[in-house]
Amino acid sequence: MTYAVTDISDKFGETLRYPAPIFQDFGGSSRFFGQVKTLSTFEDNSLLRQCVETPGCGMVLVVDGGGSPNCALFGGNLAKLAADNGWAGIIIHGYVRDRLELQAEAVGIKALGTHPRKSEKRELGILDIGLNFAGIRINPHDWVYADEDGMVFSDRPLEL
Repeated sequence: MTYAVTDISDKFGETLRYPAPIFQDFGGSSRFFGQVKTLSTFEDNSLLRQCVETPGCGMVLVVDGGGSPNCALFGGNLAKLAADNGWAGIIIHGYVRDRLELQAEAVGIKALGTHPRKSEKRELGILDIGLNFAGIRINPHDWVYADEDGMVFSDRPLEL
């Protein structure tokens, strides 16, 4: 499907939610869309790994890492798993690492920036809950459309 987030914004305007433009592109695909699966975690990527080890079926994993600047929640090994398992994208309110490895994988990845330190593995986090970051609410089963110009969230799939 070919689309531009700017065109989606023009067509659907007030029905969309627009996160603050604080995210950067890191994956091999800057344009991606899909139904949302949510995860809330803090400085622990155990459940994030478990998610990308499962079939993504074209979904987008949206992770609220609290915006913590203390470590990366996602790196090259997880990007390969996400791409191999059919995830369309990963959006992280937090940091990533292994920038070159992320760019090599056919998956969209948006995050706040990079950090060399790995996260903890304590099995902490909550799946499939509403998230609040970047000035909007994101719910499980929402839809997200992303490209080089940013992202928009909708409570339903959009007929483009």
